[in-house]
Amino acid sequence: MRRTVFNEDHEAFRETIRAFIEAEVVPVHDEWLAAGIVPRDFYYKLGELGVFGIEVPEEFGGAGEHSFKFQAVISEECARAGVSFGGSGVHVGLCLPYLMAYATDEQKKRWLPGFVSGGTMFAIAMTEPGTGSDLAGMKTTARLTEDGRHYLLNGAKTFITGGVHADRVIVCARTAPATAEDRRAGISLFVVDTTSDGYAVGRKLDKLGLRTSDTAELSFSDVLVPVDDLLGEEGKGFSYLGQNLPQERLAIAVGAHSQAAAAIRFAQAYVQERTVFGKPVAAFQNTKFELAACKAEVDAAEAVVDRALEAHDKGELSAADAASAKLFCTEVAARVIDRCLQLHGGYGYMNEYPIARLYADNRVNRIYGGTSEVMKSIIAKSMGL
Repeated sequence: MRRTVFNEDHEAFRETIRAFIEAEVVPVHDEWLAAGIVPRDFYYKLGELGVFGIEVPEEFGGAGEHSFKFQAVISEECARAGVSFGGSGVHVGLCLPYLMAYATDEQKKRWLPGFVSGGTMFAIAMTEPGTGSDLAGMKTTARLTEDGRHYLLNGAKTFITGGVHADRVIVCARTAPATAEDRRAGISLFVVDTTSDGYAVGRKLDKLGLRTSDTAELSFSDVLVPVDDLLGEEGKGFSYLGQNLPQERLAIAVGAHSQAAAAIRFAQAYVQERTVFGKPVAAFQNTKFELAACKAEVDAAEAVVDRALEAHDKGELSAADAASAKLFCTEVAARVIDRCLQLHGGYGYMNEYPIARLYADNRVNRIYGGTSEVMKSIIAKSMGL
């Protein structure tokens, strides 16, 4: 079926991104995988291409678009080529919505031009060691100094994608203790300068997949954060986090669908070339049935993603809708990629083949942004259960 979710502008952008990937990413991607990180200079290239400024207002150097579909195109094209843009997805997909919604005009003037150019890369630090999905259990604190000019930040964060290259990090911290009535109270957001004294990047974490994304541990020891770098109102951080979760989960659903579609593409090409018992693997009925079943699942995931993209652009994507899309698409991707790897035989287990990297990269989709179990809880609650 013909997709109608993308218009001519999106498709023109797709051609630009595809050409950029072929010229700038594919030739060096193996080097990035070996290094376990994307070179910092690459982000300047994305800035020059306009990737970071699509949804940023023109007055700050952006294009002023209001559609998440351009980010979906990037996700699809990266998956199609079997490559990654490193931690830049967090910069745009997770951090920008907070800046646009809660930054003051003065803060936008300070941060957004660098955001657009790639000169100031952003990450967001929520998760802490031992807390996982329980964000209300965070222990990082930010106490106002006696002169009222700074907050004193102390604590640690983990699983911070983009944490190695980040120039600014949106840090979630407690400015007041939780109350007996509300564990979520007292959390605030700060846009922390990573060159501050007491700010430290710990280990670059050794992950199963997403090898080119710089995921790190961060620590804060008496970091002085100017009061002018408080994002939004003090104590309202948890509600801010909840308001951006639908887009975060939509992005994961889009990525999962893109990976599943790419897996079919890789498997189809492989089975048509690979010969077993004197004939192509594609000639066997089992191969045809497996790929046909995978395509049917990916077609269904595509319908879910496209409907969610339309709802998001209209401001109608609910938390339950996003949870449902994430749950369905990530589960579909897990099944499809596994079956496509099986069709590669032993070569599917070799990292030189993109299907092997997809298999590893895909696994985290059912964990980050809220586990599949959390998604089921959200959906069940929306059903009145």
